[in-house]
Amino acid sequence: MKTIDALLAEGVNGKRVFVRADLNVPLADGTITDDGRIRAVLPTVKALAEAGAKVVVASHLGRPKGAPDPAFSLRPAAERLGELLGAPVAFAQDTVGTAAHDTVGGLQSGQVAVIENLRFNAGETSKDDAERDAFAEQLAALADVYVGDGFGAVHRKHASVYDLPAKLPHYAGHLIATEVGVLKKLTDDVKRPYAVVLGGAKVSDKLGVIDHLLEKADRILIGGGMAYTFLKALGHEVGISLLQEDQIPAVKEYMKRAEAKGVEFVLPVDVLVSADFPDLKTKTPTNPTTVAADAIPADQEGLDIGPETRKLYASKLADAATVFWNGPMGVFEHPDYAEGTKAVAQALLDTSAFTVVGGGDSAAAVRTLGFDENAFGHISTGGGASLEYLEGKTLPGLAALEN
Repeated sequence: MKTIDALLAEGVNGKRVFVRADLNVPLADGTITDDGRIRAVLPTVKALAEAGAKVVVASHLGRPKGAPDPAFSLRPAAERLGELLGAPVAFAQDTVGTAAHDTVGGLQSGQVAVIENLRFNAGETSKDDAERDAFAEQLAALADVYVGDGFGAVHRKHASVYDLPAKLPHYAGHLIATEVGVLKKLTDDVKRPYAVVLGGAKVSDKLGVIDHLLEKADRILIGGGMAYTFLKALGHEVGISLLQEDQIPAVKEYMKRAEAKGVEFVLPVDVLVSADFPDLKTKTPTNPTTVAADAIPADQEGLDIGPETRKLYASKLADAATVFWNGPMGVFEHPDYAEGTKAVAQALLDTSAFTVVGGGDSAAAVRTLGFDENAFGHISTGGGASLEYLEGKTLPGLAALEN
């Protein structure tokens, strides 16, 4: 795929450049709680503005139902982008209507605008090709060139991601070029030993990546809510822990395949349990107890990996040359259950491996728990996109940029 470097070499002064970013930031009462995705697109936006482009930034936020919804407005993201750029950013209150055309039409070379949430238009996410294509045509009228830089959305066959690039000269932004380069190091050019750490709530979200990585990884460490389905598959009592019983047959098959292939599957040996799920708003202290992973009481819920598991996982990562981590080890949002996730993050920092934190909750945990993002090899902006790439799937947004 052609990258923004080629575009800048060709010249963009005075051209309207549509940047499909991922500004899907978490909001609490209208306030951004993590601006990582906005900062991730800064290099592309800055480079284009400094080269004299009229930069039109577009993104989705949340899941509005194809119509305007103030709760999902991109205005806070636009304001934060302006703060980070140190320059005013215009904001259009619609996507392809009068406000968008007037805002873009008023841009001078080197200026930046953000248009309203793309998902306020039903055509953005429509499964009907014609409806999606019609919206893409409307978006194309706002620009001369397309730059894809919303890595967190490239696994979606949406109008601004998949259909629009075909209508304009198109290039990959700095973020997408970086993300793809990193993911190739996890699939095509892997330095070994290669360790994968998978956590998060649902094992069903990770089955595809486990299936594919059984052909790639040397060891796979499991934590988070998904671990209890694995423990149940071994015949252990898991109490009231998160459990996907319908996935037990698949989990058993993967563990059998891993053994046959010589891939080390590492599960928790102890866990922190409680009878009550912690209050994540008040952070009220709880009284967790540590029990062996095969001795969870029937009325208790596993909420984090235990101290022996933390040591075990650190030892399994110590000699790795490549580490991919996706998903927290427990309910890291509460201090009583954050130590497992902290331990994995610290283990990544302590190793000399090339380390990749795979977006989503893992990236949020790194920032929330006070780690220096720059100390990791790479922190992905797209958890779902990263996982689908590692599953070997074709991502529509990347395919569109390659055509």
